[in-house]
Amino acid sequence: MLIAKFRKQLHTFELDVDFQAESEVLGILGPSGCGKSMTLKCIAGIETPDSGYMELDGVVLYDSVRKINLTPQDRRVGYLFQHYALFPTMTVEQNLLAGFRPDDGKDPHEEVQQAIHGLKLEGLEKKKPNMLSGGQMQRVALGRILLNQPKILMLDEPLSAMDQFLKWRVQLELLELFERLQKTVLLVTHNREEIFQLCDTVTVLTEGKNEAKQTVSELFTAPQSLSASILAGCRNFSRIEIIDQTQGIFKALDWGVTLHSSKLPLNAKHCGAYSQSFEVINGSDTGLQNIIPVTCLHRFGKGAIESLVCSTPGESSGDSVLYLELNTNKSSYPEASGEFQLTIRPEDLIFFDS
Repeated sequence: MLIAKFRKQLHTFELDVDFQAESEVLGILGPSGCGKSMTLKCIAGIETPDSGYMELDGVVLYDSVRKINLTPQDRRVGYLFQHYALFPTMTVEQNLLAGFRPDDGKDPHEEVQQAIHGLKLEGLEKKKPNMLSGGQMQRVALGRILLNQPKILMLDEPLSAMDQFLKWRVQLELLELFERLQKTVLLVTHNREEIFQLCDTVTVLTEGKNEAKQTVSELFTAPQSLSASILAGCRNFSRIEIIDQTQGIFKALDWGVTLHSSKLPLNAKHCGAYSQSFEVINGSDTGLQNIIPVTCLHRFGKGAIESLVCSTPGESSGDSVLYLELNTNKSSYPEASGEFQLTIRPEDLIFFDS
């Protein structure tokens, strides 16, 4: 188990993290510059916090009170940098051999061959990094880390520099690797798709402070804050005025409509809705609770899924605008400047107290 609770003053804010992880892929999600990479560097021992405590599988890595601060070499932490940090003058085989931990009594060349086979690097043994693709370099870097027998694996935005096709292939390879290793993995990213595809749990880091850990499903269905919901892909927000909390009735002030929810918190100040949560009302729909009249301002795309920007009774700027993704096989609606009605299920609305 990893226990990480520490603080470090950065240029414009204080990094203040507090989480635990055990035998899971924990995503650390946040915008650029929020302290994600610095969090990994502190755990790895590359950077030193100002105060706090870190422990890995019962071994204290850092304790500011007892003046404990293990070196990176003694922490048994596998850290994959964004740019892989391979030795440019060494071959694949030599790079892998450089990661071998000599104190486990095993044959280094045999272990390297097993790593080459397990990571599908056959035929690349004598090539240098400048002759490899991005995905191949990443596999070599991972192999070098794994040969060092780490207790935990940390990846800093491992897919950020890859095109969409390569990213998909590497995602599958990472999933297989995580399942095979059965280790604790920390995955830093600002991409919600990577969180959804690769992680079991997630903690959202905003301006240096992380939110409580939650499952990936909870992040998308019940984010803990407005910042978390934006990172999870929510684009529609409105201030609210609660009319009847027990009945779940409230007014969405920016959208200019009164709505109903099955889970309206007493302290809610904002509501949100994902772009895919709305449906177009046709003439046969009756008895719907949440009806929002809109006017189509812009329409994008010509496939099965089209994106729309629509004004609401709350006017046509800022948070009063709704961003929609609608299935054109199920819905029909006017062209730009056309008027129609939307509905959203009460359970699909999400709420925040800030």
